[in-house]
Amino acid sequence: MKKIYFLLLIIVVSACVGTEKKKEGVKSDVAIAAVLNLKQAEKLVSLPISCINVEYPNKLNQTIGSPEDLQTPKELHPTFYGCFDWHSSVHGHWSLVSLLKQFPDLKNYEEIKQQLLTNISKENIDKEVAYFQKKHNINYERTYGWAWLLKLAEEIHTWDDETARKLEKNLQPLTDLIVQKYFDFLPKLKYPIRVGEHTNTAFGLTFAWDYATTLENFKLRDLIKKRARAFYLKDAHCPLSWEPSGYDFLSPCLQEAAIMKRIMSAAEFRLWFGDFLPQLKDVNFTFPVGEVLDRTDGKLVHLDGVNFSRAWALNKIVKHMPEYKHLKNIANQHINYSLPNVVGDSYEGGHWLGSFAIYALNSGKND
Repeated sequence: MKKIYFLLLIIVVSACVGTEKKKEGVKSDVAIAAVLNLKQAEKLVSLPISCINVEYPNKLNQTIGSPEDLQTPKELHPTFYGCFDWHSSVHGHWSLVSLLKQFPDLKNYEEIKQQLLTNISKENIDKEVAYFQKKHNINYERTYGWAWLLKLAEEIHTWDDETARKLEKNLQPLTDLIVQKYFDFLPKLKYPIRVGEHTNTAFGLTFAWDYATTLENFKLRDLIKKRARAFYLKDAHCPLSWEPSGYDFLSPCLQEAAIMKRIMSAAEFRLWFGDFLPQLKDVNFTFPVGEVLDRTDGKLVHLDGVNFSRAWALNKIVKHMPEYKHLKNIANQHINYSLPNVVGDSYEGGHWLGSFAIYALNSGKND
């Protein structure tokens, strides 16, 4: 009789444990998806507006070749001199175009359009092109700033507005120059750069691929596809547990997956991704957000960026792959952690994080 009671006890305990596991699989901590609506857009648009024409402080990242190179940021970069550094200014302008395109009821809509026309003028862009053509500036902003410039060009191209046609025409010489730089650089790059900051190769390829796809530049697409396969096709078991590093604003593993999702067929990507990050198929997979302990520190605040970029990579991965739909919740958790800290932040994050937030929020939209 005692044996029977003991067996019943085991069955009851096992059933309770099974129920707990089932509850864990359901994931009760469901994160509500943040939405980019007009109210949110009004907050986010304030960030690039407040910095695209702010010249100082400024980080030029410049190689001095002669006394003539010692000029003010605005003299060197008459379009992209604000927002602390060149690339942040570029994606600050992208933010304005993206928000204007999505929300024509934005406050100061016409004034913002006029500011874009003033900054992205033919004369200013000609000077930006001339800067890149100097001996010591050939590799300037490779490839992070290049990628954002092409993302800006793509956003302008897809904006059905008379202002956009003027902006696109004015920007075209710089766009063409950056496209050519990809052709010059990628064939020479033997090994990918796998860091979680600006020089990450996968990120540089991702935005360039989007541009090439939208603009139907099949030659550029083919080059990116060829190089991405050479860099990443044999990769497996990416060490996701090593992320993030202290200053990361990109996830090396997820950013790599994001470019491979773009260049591969659905069937090929499933096989590749299953070997690359096998743990992500588990519905109980967890991925803690990058925690920021001091948002006045320009490097530490990068971790808010890693939360947004993880989210946009995960949202790209889950599209048309229902077996990975649980990752959508993780993307939402990452956005929800960092989004409240973007507006009203110190200049250390405010000059660039808005762009990451906008891109992450847009990535969560259905096709």
